[in-house]
Amino acid sequence: MSRVINPDSVGKERTRLTKSIVLCIRELAKMSEVTSDAKDMAAFIALALQSISEGIDTSVAAWEKRDYWVKADKFRMEWMWASQSADKMKTAVLHNDWPAVAMLIPQIAAKFGKVEVSDNHRLGKPWTGAYTLLSLHRKL
Repeated sequence: MSRVINPDSVGKERTRLTKSIVLCIRELAKMSEVTSDAKDMAAFIALALQSISEGIDTSVAAWEKRDYWVKADKFRMEWMWASQSADKMKTAVLHNDWPAVAMLIPQIAAKFGKVEVSDNHRLGKPWTGAYTLLSLHRKL
């Protein structure tokens, strides 16, 4: 029997989300006022960071099976900030605290400093409708 390969792994999803966050931060930096697009972008960053945070345990499961505990713990510590930043960003966006969002964006951008997104990316606008989605998560 051959190996089953999952083309939509958590690692690939994390890579796609990090590139989308970098793109979103770029676009958000160009804006001078809070528009519905800006709200969507900020909400998308919060949701994407939460999604990345939720996938960390899945990523390290293979290492833990092989008793690579140090490697797994190091990876968890590298991404521990994602959940905390996601919570802060969610709170700021839902309470329309744009000065707090403005303070969080550079901190998040610094974490993704090495991530490169080309000008000819195929990511589109993944943030479309994210504010509505974040508002629905709040009510659940």
